[in-house]
Amino acid sequence: MQQNIFKKIFRFYYDGFKSMTLGKTLWVIIIIKLFILFFVLKLFFFPNLLKKNYSTDEERSRHVIEQLTNKK
Repeated sequence: MQQNIFKKIFRFYYDGFKSMTLGKTLWVIIIIKLFILFFVLKLFFFPNLLKKNYSTDEERSRHVIEQLTNKK
């Protein structure tokens, strides 16, 4: 029964997207925008500085704890 429900849901969306014309273009635009937001922006604007500066997990965790507990 559980597989039957998922199969019906999948078929519903599959048939709906198959018959779209303009919708396919819009979905391609949405997917490209999401790719840019999550992949490209992360690479250039959110580098993993802890991995660059500290080689082990212990050093990284010690640094984070110091930053969180250190009063400046």
